[in-house]
Amino acid sequence: MVKRRSPVIGTVQALPHRVAAILGKEISSGELPPGARLPTEQQLTEKFGVSRNVIREAIAQLRADGMIEARQGIGAFVLGPEQRASIRIDGDALKNVNNMERLFELRCILEVEAAALAAARRDASNLEAISAALDRMSGEERWEEGSIDADLAFHREIARATGNDYIHTFISFVCEQIRRSIEYARVTNPLQDLIEINVGEHVRIYEALVKGDPEAAGNAMRAHIVGAAQRVGVTLPLKDNAVHQSANRN
Repeated sequence: MVKRRSPVIGTVQALPHRVAAILGKEISSGELPPGARLPTEQQLTEKFGVSRNVIREAIAQLRADGMIEARQGIGAFVLGPEQRASIRIDGDALKNVNNMERLFELRCILEVEAAALAAARRDASNLEAISAALDRMSGEERWEEGSIDADLAFHREIARATGNDYIHTFISFVCEQIRRSIEYARVTNPLQDLIEINVGEHVRIYEALVKGDPEAAGNAMRAHIVGAAQRVGVTLPLKDNAVHQSANRN
């Protein structure tokens, strides 16, 4: 008997990835709550109209992402966020403006404090690495895709300058999630204006780091993240001190 593939799967070749993405959304939405037992391989095969091998690969991906755990002889069970040993953000979910807003909120929490800490702890080698990324952003690569890599490297090097490996790990992960937002901003805004504004924001962050001024570094980072959010249609609150500082600079 030939299985009829479920229309929710679509025609994408990477079937295990598609099945895992759909199950991941069911977990994230609470349709499959923490502690729930995943349907059996047979049930999932019938639900999605794919082979058992596809289902097994999809389940292996969910397990690698830390969303489920397999219990021998019993089945696979959904893990709550507090139980997961890995972090996962669904790239497709970031197409939703509400999810993108949440990501920028996370950036504010992580990167503003990281910038302040980096200003207090940075050394000459940290500043050299941050400066090199800034030079790439404002140099010949500013019109090319390499500018995005340099932008993300700038943020990762600030995280490294905190001297805290956990901060560096978390911000490095978040950096890859914001790549799409930078790409989107570059195609929806006048590129020359965008580059000038974006580089200027990064210069102010770097200057605060050079001065070793934690408050100024934190404020400059917040102003940048708020500005970056606005350029992709997301509105975040800008604290009074950051507004005041931006006004003085202008």
